[in-house]
Amino acid sequence: CNGGGADAARCVSWWCAEGEAAMFTFVNRCADTVWPGVLSNAGTARLGTTGFELPPGASRAVPAPSAWSGRLWARTGCAQDGATGRLVCATGDCGSGTAECAGAGAAPPATLAEFTLDGTGGLDFYDVSLVDGYNLPVLVEPSSGERPGGASSAGSCASAGCAADLNAMCPAELRSGGGAACRSACDAFGRPEYCCSGAYANPGTCRPTSYSQVFKMACPRSYSYAFDDPTSTFTCAGGPDYTVTFCPGATPRSASLSVPSAIPVTSPCALVLSFCH
Repeated sequence: CNGGGADAARCVSWWCAEGEAAMFTFVNRCADTVWPGVLSNAGTARLGTTGFELPPGASRAVPAPSAWSGRLWARTGCAQDGATGRLVCATGDCGSGTAECAGAGAAPPATLAEFTLDGTGGLDFYDVSLVDGYNLPVLVEPSSGERPGGASSAGSCASAGCAADLNAMCPAELRSGGGAACRSACDAFGRPEYCCSGAYANPGTCRPTSYSQVFKMACPRSYSYAFDDPTSTFTCAGGPDYTVTFCPGATPRSASLSVPSAIPVTSPCALVLSFCH
C-alpha cells in the first residue's frame, strides 16, 4: 500500500475484505530512537508493516484487521553493521537485518505487548508481558471510542503495562547488555520452576518466584511469569483503538518533538485509502 492508483484500490479492497479495523498508534517517549517490531500469530494476516524506525517524540499509526492477534515490541540500540550492512539491535533484535522483521520475533529479553482482537465473546484481550524479560517500559491504552458497528468501550477497558525502569532494579544475575535489559529467570537459568515446564507446567505447581516478584512489585499490571493471568490479562468490549507508548514516563530529548494528533477517520477503508496515497 505504498503507491496510489490501482495499488490503492487493491489495498482498500483487501482491507475491506478483512473486516473492520483497529488502529495501533505507536508513540516513542524515550530519549532515543526505537525500532518497533510486529509479529502476527500463525493464521493471522500480517500487518502493513512488521517493523520501522520511530524517533524520539514521534508516533505512527498502523491499522489491523478485526480478529488480528500478535505481539508488538521495541528494539533499542539499533545500528547498521559496518561489515555486513545489516541492522543489528542491542535489545529485542528480530534477526532480520532490516527495519522490517518480516515474520520474526524478538530475541529476549524484550517487553512484549500482546493482543487478540475480537476474541472469545467478541472481546479484545491484551497484556504487557515480562515473561521473556524486559528492555524498556511499555504502556497499552485503549481508546474510549468504538469501531463502526461496535458498542461503546467507555468504562469497560483498562490500561496495561509497565512504566517502571526495571533495568535500574534488575538483579545482577539477570542483567543483560551492560544493563540495557533484564533477563527473565527462565532465560537466565533454564530451570523448570522458572520456566513453568515439565512438572511445573501448570498453575498449581508453577508459582511466583523471588525473581518474578521483583517484576510484579514494580509492574503490577504486567505478566511476571507464565501463569500470572488473573491480574495481568485485560479485556475490552466495543472494538477500541490502542495506543502503545514506549517509555511512557520519560520526556523526549528535544522539546520541539511532539506526538502528532490522531487522524480523524470515519471508516477503516477511508483510513487505508489515506495511507495508500
